[in-house]
Amino acid sequence: MARRVSSELFVSRLSFYITTGELEKLFSPFGLIEEVRLVKDPRTQRPKGFGFVKYAREIDAKNALKAMNGRVVNSRLIFVELAKTTNPADTSS
Repeated sequence: MARRVSSELFVSRLSFYITTGELEKLFSPFGLIEEVRLVKDPRTQRPKGFGFVKYAREIDAKNALKAMNGRVVNSRLIFVELAKTTNPADTSS
């Protein structure tokens, strides 16, 4: 059985001041983006320094991963990896 590659990326070590629009602009050269989410502190509403970028196609996500992982953005070395997906069948006890 072939393993499906995720089209969603987890991006960490981002600036605490980055916006969703800036993150989308950084990753848009690699393909059509379906969704960009920054995880924010519920109290301050400032980004916590990580987020997710979801592409329409898996190949675009793989290309972005190769190009952006370990790149310096706003004086910070960012890390990019495939987002972990949970399978509802795996969560049963």
